[in-house]
Amino acid sequence: MGRITVRRQVTRVTVGEGAVRREDVLAVEEPLEIRVGGKALAITMRTPGHDFDLAAGFLVSEGVVSRGDQFAAARYCAGATVGGENTYNVLDVTLGAGVPAPDPSLERNFFTTSSCGLCGKASIDAVRTLSAYTVADDPLRVDAELLATFPDRLRAGQDVFEKTGGLHAAALFDGATGEMLVLREDVGRHNAVDKVVGWALTQNMLPLRGMVLMVSGRASFELTQKASMAGIPFLAAVSAPSSLAVELGTELGMTVVGFLRGPSMVVYSGEHRLETTGDPDEHPHAHTDQNTMNLTETAAIR
Repeated sequence: MGRITVRRQVTRVTVGEGAVRREDVLAVEEPLEIRVGGKALAITMRTPGHDFDLAAGFLVSEGVVSRGDQFAAARYCAGATVGGENTYNVLDVTLGAGVPAPDPSLERNFFTTSSCGLCGKASIDAVRTLSAYTVADDPLRVDAELLATFPDRLRAGQDVFEKTGGLHAAALFDGATGEMLVLREDVGRHNAVDKVVGWALTQNMLPLRGMVLMVSGRASFELTQKASMAGIPFLAAVSAPSSLAVELGTELGMTVVGFLRGPSMVVYSGEHRLETTGDPDEHPHAHTDQNTMNLTETAAIR
């Protein structure tokens, strides 16, 4: 398995105090080629670790598999280099019996970068993927006080981020009990989510009804779509959602919460799933006061 972190000599400069040479820890970013049945499907830039989960979650996101028995096995390819060395950067997936091979239109001729889970898509239509699950009818209700504890618990579990400050995280919480079932870190936010979804697939847990997907940064369209593909009814983010994320969440009947920090949060869609002790006549979308605008302006879009 490849390294998750590396050490490098750096120069720390503080204005007025000069420069200091010291050792720093960086998060590793390396390519992972995902093959299915020996045929290359995609290359994504990721942090090594939980690669089988990443491949499984990626296939869920692309609509190739939707149940645990459809993902039969995965293995690193020996002889991945000219010299025959196993770099642990090429992974071959075997699908379950009777599962069709990925449509050739899914093949990506370009890298999926660590900042983009949609790179290499051949057309705008290819961006939207039809989920095997619906979330609109999920009866989940989440207590706002319980939800407010999720960011700190996510942060507490980010071991590699603690060392490097350079990784995103995603975690799956039981919306009723608040139990954190799994947490994954990666240099790419979409990879962290794929690792969470892939873990759930291998545990035969899909669809993830009654669950909350918590992410450490912003909620983009691609993360909303990945949640939909796994049957997750509730997406919560520390930072802001994008307009397309909110539009897709509204269309699907998914709850999208942003700026979840301390006791405060902003509900952008699916507010019926959030149980609060405040004034029942006060609509969550009404929180567009100066405080919210200040949050928007100062948010660290990680």
